[in-house]
Amino acid sequence: MPRSIMHVCKCVFMLLGLSFICGIGFADTYPSKSIRLIVPFPPGGPTDIVARPLAALLGERLKEQVIIENKGGAGGSIGADLAAKSAPDGYTLFMGTVGTNAINGSLYKQLPYDMTRDFTPIALVATAPVVIVVNSNDKIKTLAELVSEARLKPDALAYGTAGNGTPGHLTGALFESTAQIKFKHIPYKGSAPAVTDLIGGQIPLMFDPIQSVLPHITSGKLRALAVTSKTRSPLLPNVPTVAELGYPQFESTAWWALFAPARLPDPIAKKLRQDTEKVAQSTAFKERLGNLGVQPNTDFKESLANFQTSEIAKWARVVRDSGATVD
Repeated sequence: MPRSIMHVCKCVFMLLGLSFICGIGFADTYPSKSIRLIVPFPPGGPTDIVARPLAALLGERLKEQVIIENKGGAGGSIGADLAAKSAPDGYTLFMGTVGTNAINGSLYKQLPYDMTRDFTPIALVATAPVVIVVNSNDKIKTLAELVSEARLKPDALAYGTAGNGTPGHLTGALFESTAQIKFKHIPYKGSAPAVTDLIGGQIPLMFDPIQSVLPHITSGKLRALAVTSKTRSPLLPNVPTVAELGYPQFESTAWWALFAPARLPDPIAKKLRQDTEKVAQSTAFKERLGNLGVQPNTDFKESLANFQTSEIAKWARVVRDSGATVD
């Protein structure tokens, strides 16, 4: 082997060894200062509700404060882009969602970040199902009756959602494809006005995350036909899943996961992953999430990276088939 090539090889091995040693060193001293957790939506929303107890409990485990930084706008893209362009040193983390890290890449024509290449996946921390609801006075009382009605009147049965490209909209589109039926989608500017119209009888049907409709189901104003998660919601134990009702492969959930910028040193990623999983499995985290329908993830057999890959593929098909787009 020529001497010049041997010299290059030695340099490469030295650099690799140095980076490995530095990674171990960083992990031994990490963290040595406070950490910021970027939340890509305003305070008080579902993502913020998940992020705040996670930050508090993760800070306790790391023995350094984890400070929430809300950076809302553009469907979460502003906060995601900020996190993606931050230093991969473990001192900037990101509260990713099904939107920011699975849907937006297909939904937006131009996204300033790459959903996978720009992030280091840490752990899935919580999920929440979408609920299919009708007015409690409606003649439709079961999912089977809803499907029958839709087949009798294609494109006539309207469903409201919080807007184009939201989990409710795309879950509705996924159900249309699965059941081979066709609804008419009515996008609102948020869940609240859509729920108001559903209660008032202006629309017959909604697909919406459980947090928004749960109080109205409990009060008796709305009737839940099904939840879209793999298993029943503990808060709606008598409401069957879509999978139970004849569509065994159907699953759609809103989810929240912890990410870091790409190229985070492996030892730091490992430490964050272990501590985040322990927080997600803790009784304290479950209690702090409250009774809003958001459930902590306690099953970490599948890596977040693999889960994200399957979610991106699923929602890309749904976005394509529904024709949904956001400029």
